[in-house]
Amino acid sequence: MTGVRHAPDSSWVGMGDLRGALFVWRRWLGLVVLALYLTGACLIQLWPRQYVATMIVAPAETAAIATSQILTAGPLFGGGLLDQRPGGNFAVYLAVLRSADAAAMLMQHDIARDMQQRGGWLRGLLDGGGALSRDDMQRFLERALAITSARQTVTWTLELAHPDRRVALSTLQHLHDFAEALVRAGLRDTVARRVQILQTQIAAETDLFQRQVLYELLAQQQRFALVLAADEAVAARVVSAASVEEAPSRPNRALLLMLWAPGAALLTLAGAALTAARRRQARARHSQVHAHV
Repeated sequence: MTGVRHAPDSSWVGMGDLRGALFVWRRWLGLVVLALYLTGACLIQLWPRQYVATMIVAPAETAAIATSQILTAGPLFGGGLLDQRPGGNFAVYLAVLRSADAAAMLMQHDIARDMQQRGGWLRGLLDGGGALSRDDMQRFLERALAITSARQTVTWTLELAHPDRRVALSTLQHLHDFAEALVRAGLRDTVARRVQILQTQIAAETDLFQRQVLYELLAQQQRFALVLAADEAVAARVVSAASVEEAPSRPNRALLLMLWAPGAALLTLAGAALTAARRRQARARHSQVHAHV
């Protein structure tokens, strides 16, 4: 039994055909690569430069003063030595940095006026209204604020990019102060409610043993209040204060220009291969039509 041999697909472009097409089109391909590269280079050069404000923080629970034993219910890293997830007050601090409350706070600062001046016309073109909203501010935080954990230490790096150097620095400082204050306020309210409830129970309790237990709980909550009043940080301790670079670093135009050069060449080669394949298919169909005729 003999097998049936299928004729090769005449529409397929081999390496020889592709090399021949590239050789014939070499001048045009060179012009296309040059045009693509120049177009991309112009877009890269027109991309707005941004300054990066940086701050390094560490969980306050890791400081020498045992804040964690007083203000949090559990250890900072409870999942094992390799578990780098934040916990305690510091986890709340990181969540607040990109929260809706933080966006609402920034609506009252310089960054809101700067964003309104820079992008008001674009928002008016897209949604018919040029007013800056809290949703716009929160999207900016999600895009511009980077929170990175160090692998070898418990420190975290906060980075915020913005075209204005002064605004970038003040915005990052405002975010840190707001998140720290919000965590402190929540702890203070919790302690105040506990103290009030304990005082009410002590006043109504007649059993001497129960009153002694309640007094011990009250003294513990009063120590909590003392730590809140005395300690500078209850969520994030500043390792390196907020600072901003002297020259803008985003985007890295030199790196982008180097990466775009082979990208433009590869894109041109892909287009040339697709064009050669389509021409080969057109010739094959034309030959089949003539063969039937």
